[in-house]
Amino acid sequence: MALHFRDLRAFLQHLQDHDQLIRVQSAVSSDLEITAITDRMSKLPASQNKALLFENVIGSTMPVLINTFGSEQRMAWALGVDHLDQLNERLAHLIDPRLPKGLSETFERGKDLMDAARAVGLKPTRVRRGPVQEVIETEHPSMAGIPILKCWPQDGGKFITLPQVITRNPQTGVRNVGMYRLQVVDDQTLMVHWQRHKGGADHEMRARQLQQTKIPAAIVLGGDPASVWCASAPLPPEIDEYLLAGYLRGSPVEFLPCVSQPLEVPAYAEIVLEGYVDLEDYRPEGPFGDHTGYYTPIERFPTFHLTALTRRRQAIYPATVVGIPPMEDVWLGKATERLFLPLIRTVMPEVLDVCMPAEGVFHNLVIARVQKRFPGHARKVMHGLWGMGLLTLAKTIVVVDEWVDVQNLSQVAWQVLGNVDWSRDIMLTQGPVDQLDHASYQPLYGGKIGIDATAKWTEEGYTRGWPQVVQMPADLLTRINQIWKELGIEN
Repeated sequence: MALHFRDLRAFLQHLQDHDQLIRVQSAVSSDLEITAITDRMSKLPASQNKALLFENVIGSTMPVLINTFGSEQRMAWALGVDHLDQLNERLAHLIDPRLPKGLSETFERGKDLMDAARAVGLKPTRVRRGPVQEVIETEHPSMAGIPILKCWPQDGGKFITLPQVITRNPQTGVRNVGMYRLQVVDDQTLMVHWQRHKGGADHEMRARQLQQTKIPAAIVLGGDPASVWCASAPLPPEIDEYLLAGYLRGSPVEFLPCVSQPLEVPAYAEIVLEGYVDLEDYRPEGPFGDHTGYYTPIERFPTFHLTALTRRRQAIYPATVVGIPPMEDVWLGKATERLFLPLIRTVMPEVLDVCMPAEGVFHNLVIARVQKRFPGHARKVMHGLWGMGLLTLAKTIVVVDEWVDVQNLSQVAWQVLGNVDWSRDIMLTQGPVDQLDHASYQPLYGGKIGIDATAKWTEEGYTRGWPQVVQMPADLLTRINQIWKELGIEN
């Protein structure tokens, strides 16, 4: 079933229709209370974990929507599918390099490509009006009416946590959309935490090369769920994230021109903050309770200055909270893992699956299931993954044999702990690490480890003869499955 949502409200209605939304009418504070409730909700089993709409936020008339993508099912629906693995299957089918067999398969492949091209759109789709500009503030724009959250007790202030930050490359004009936390300084000023490896920081570097001191920017809150997610997607440089959103939602994103900046924004968003990033106005930002489960320290980042605020008349403020996993961001990352697997396989087809578990907070651990074909193949995969986009920041890469289910962490741990000779089967190296990594002895650069947990071959120096795994033969398992069904036991 293809699911397409024009805006956040359509998605909200879908969640309510499928008993995936709780409307909270009790009076709550945006200072710690909302996030404390959400933290508890995010750690409940999937059958109880639901999105939360806080309708009575103290000091604001605007409701807060949070934990929207906080389960596998809601994340899948947000990206137009019933199950996250369908993202993998859909893209793998689209980019399959094999020639189609017969006329029917050729026609089907051609139709898929045409549908994808129409959804992406060769040019931005512009509209004259949109609900995000029902209310326009340009005289004295202020963020005071937005119930921005303070998430954790030691946070340096209130933070916008689920934005789409739009800038354009000052040299090429190509749009970048990033999800960077934004700390409130006052009603007209934010600090922009774009990390060194992200697109916004690259735009800053290019602006400095051109001796520009200001970058036009727009902070979009809400819109269709695919667009919200795409701001977090680790796309290659110079690829517009809204093109991917168009592919996922089945139609191009519709844009309106900003009222005070030379940018375009999604017409069906909830709120847009227009302004500019001042590269001459750096201020200390943080601390912030981050997705690592630790507070990130105070660092200096540039400021955003508000020039206009536009919104819907009855706007909803979307937010998220990160902290000790599992939380909502786990499913944002899992969607990335599923969608980008086919792209990894175009370069390394031997990689059959990958898992970036919540315990590794996405960049600390990558587990790869491979079809091993030659001595040293596991090490080739490690080097390859460390050379691909933001996977270069991965601290640990574990490679297992093709029969191991990398989504089953218990099975992975059994294989790693049993198959690895720690004096020979690890590879230590150094390289770039995530800016939020607190374990490295200096920022942005630190140690990495690759672990070869595959069965070892004679050509790799293992001369004892690798043992077989204890398991029943396939024909016996077929018979056991029949008996299992007769017993009425669900497997």
